[in-house]
Parts: sequence; structure tokens; C-alpha cells
Amino acid sequence: MNIRSASGLSVALLGGLWLAGIATASAADTDFVLRNQCPPSFERLAGDVCRLVTRYDQYDSLQGHGVGGTKTELPPRRDGFTAQQIDLGRYLFFDPLLSGDGTLSCASCHHPDKGFGDGLGQSVGIAGTTTHRGAPTLWNSAFLKRFFWDARADSLESQAEGPLYAADEMGNTRPQLLGDLRANAHYPALFAEAFPDSERIELSMVYTALAAFEASLISLNSRYDQYAHGHHVALNQEEIAGLNVFRSFVARCAECHTPPLFTNQQVAVIGAPEPEGFALDVGAEKTFDAPELKGGFKVPTLRNIATTAPYMHSGRFETLRDTVEFYNGGRGHAVPEDVEMQLHWHIWDPKLADHELDLIVAFLKTLTDESFMPQIPERVPSGLNPINHKHAAPRRDVASASPAGITP
Repeated sequence: MNIRSASGLSVALLGGLWLAGIATASAADTDFVLRNQCPPSFERLAGDVCRLVTRYDQYDSLQGHGVGGTKTELPPRRDGFTAQQIDLGRYLFFDPLLSGDGTLSCASCHHPDKGFGDGLGQSVGIAGTTTHRGAPTLWNSAFLKRFFWDARADSLESQAEGPLYAADEMGNTRPQLLGDLRANAHYPALFAEAFPDSERIELSMVYTALAAFEASLISLNSRYDQYAHGHHVALNQEEIAGLNVFRSFVARCAECHTPPLFTNQQVAVIGAPEPEGFALDVGAEKTFDAPELKGGFKVPTLRNIATTAPYMHSGRFETLRDTVEFYNGGRGHAVPEDVEMQLHWHIWDPKLADHELDLIVAFLKTLTDESFMPQIPERVPSGLNPINHKHAAPRRDVASASPAGITP
């Protein structure tokens, strides 16, 4: 099924035009000319503005009105960036020029082959410095209200500033970043193309371009989505049974991981244990100066969850089965004895059988969709290596379930 745009072009056709434009863009990479085609599932409006169109736009039951429902509306999204801003953001995202020593790009910790994470429990930043949390996926960032595990940023733009200037992440400074971009042989022309009303590069444009690219990372055509839209043979009987357990008021998974985004975007205190030898991470307590949020973290989306192990804010669990089993362990069973936490009321003692836990895992694997994976640039304007592989963990084997080029 193709949703038709206001101009009469189907989104699948628009996606095809964008994909066909890759060859032209690749040929032009010598001069780094930005694409004027929108990514797949985006409709190009006047002024090369890109607007996301999804099948979920046909539904009007807001997220939360039907906790376990399969056909619910997505929350408001960030779009309206131009095609050129998105493509500039793509170059910036993969360019190590953005780090203090030219060794790390955004993609070093948000690697496309790792579900836009890095496969590590604690990400590794500049000079091999280990951080204290893992890198969350960037898929469907366009729909999120808060960012970072502790919910300390309220926009994609403010989120971008955190890693860029953190001493244990990309280790850059504002003056250095601005100076390097302005002195580069290619970036001034690219920024002028993406921001034609500005006379020279400003840091706000960097954040806007990164936000534009991240907001284009859409994953809404998994086998689960195909099932939810009425193609019921997309899931087998085991996976459907897992969906039913997931949605049940015994397991209560869907009360926090609410379809179709598979997060309610709230902070939850669940009492997840830290890795051996790690001090307690107070999480959102620090963000909001709220003792009741001690140990609270943003409920992550489960989209592409099979590609983003290990799990929890610090990678405490290696497998989905271990993660699901934690929730079945009883209320507060992993909270240190000398720590008081106000656990979220959904975290209780469901007493699910082993086969029911296996069913949930089987269902979670149906949420994989990487059909709109962006093209990794072979070259970036700095001339540095676009992707740094040295810190990222090997990709775990997963099966992407949806064909490329289909409107989510």
C-alpha cells in the first residue's frame, strides 16, 4: 500500500526517486553537492522541505488511549527540515572533524550496523575514555520529547551539544569546532547551500543539521507493523502469542513500551541493577532534582531492540531473554539493601512461566526494521575516515524483516 502525497506522488515513488539519486550524489561527492531529494517516506514540499508520511497517520487513537492496541497514532514528530539540511547532517554525523582530536564521529557510538548504538554497555569516547552509560539507538528520534537516558535534553538540537563537548565523549570545544568547520575547504559552501539565508557557519546550524539527519531515521515497517496494518500472516503463531503476552495486564510490558513507538516517553524507576563493581547511577534524580526519581531512566523504544544489545542504561544484560527475566524477578529484587527507590507501580511480580518469557522475546524480534538505512558516505569533507570501528562491538546476528522502499 502506498500513501499518496498532496502532490499526487506516492511515498514509495518519492523514496524510489531518492534512492535513484544516490548514484548521482555519489558521483558528485568529489564536490560534495548536497542532495535535493528527501529520504524515503518523506514528501518533498515547496522549498525542498521534507515532511514525513506514514501509514500510522491514518489512525487517530492517541498513544496511551489504548495501552495494548496495535493501531494507535504516533506522537507529534520533528520534520520540516530541508533535503539539503538532512544531507548536510549526514556528512556531519559521519565526520570525525566534530571530535576534539579527529578520531571519533557521532557514528562511532551510534553506528548504523549496531542499530545506531555501539554494542557496548558503556560507550568509549575520546582517547579511549569509558563513559558510564551505553549509547541509545537513534531510530525514530523524530518522535521523542526527551533525550539521554536521564532525560536531560528536551530537543534533538540540545542533545547534539552534549556529546560534542563532553570531555569523556567527543571532547571538542565550541571555538575549535566552529573554527575547523569555517576553515574547511568544503563545509562553508555546504552550509551556504543548506542555510542560504546565513552569511557564514554558526554552531546553531550544526545542531540543526544533525537534528535534521537524526529525525530522518525512521523505522516503522517491521513485521509487527505489517501485522498491525492488517497483514496478519506477517507474524507466526508464536510471535502473535508473544504479542498477546506483551500486551496483557499480567506482563504489562505495553503500559510503558506503548505501541506503536514502543515507549511512553516517561521516566521510570525500575530498580535495574548496575554491572558488577559499578556505583549506583541516580539517573533522572539529578536531572530533575527529584529524590523520587533516584535510579530513574527514560523508557527506551523497543524498535530494533534485537540489534542493540546489551540492554539497560549500562548494558547490564547481554540478551533479551535476560532482560525480560529481570522484570519477572519480583518487585525491587535487584535494589541494593541500603538504597531506597520509589519503584514504578508497573514493576511488580507477574510470575510469567519460562515459555511466556520466550514468547515475549520472539515477539520483540519482530520489531526489527532497517529498510530505510541511510547511505554511509564513502568520503566526508574533512578527508578523515567516516566511521571509526575501533570501539564498536561486533554486530550480533539479526534478521531484518521488512523490504526496502516500503512506506512505514
